[in-house]
Amino acid sequence: MQLEDINNFTLDLTKNTNKKMKKSLTILAFASALAIAACGPSAEEKAAMEKKKQDSIATVEKAKADEIAAAQMKADQMKKDSIANVEKMKQDSIAAAAPVKKGGKKK
Repeated sequence: MQLEDINNFTLDLTKNTNKKMKKSLTILAFASALAIAACGPSAEEKAAMEKKKQDSIATVEKAKADEIAAAQMKADQMKKDSIANVEKMKQDSIAAAAPVKKGGKKK
């Protein structure tokens, strides 16, 4: 019976140790998670990130505005060139339709 009592004591000790170890590991994991969360960016770092974000947005907006302006200038130039070509074609047509004078009448 003594051997059986020793085995039961050993099993009980092992079970208690495992429960305590699991509880300790759970508490340690929870504390680690809290510590990592507490180590987030400071107010200055958050402000710097926000400023960087706003600067990036401003850069994109400026590039977009510049691109729109360039496209508008190109469209305006194409319109002017087209009008000039139409005028030239009109003048060429008028010149071609004018009666061609061949030498004067001979008397």
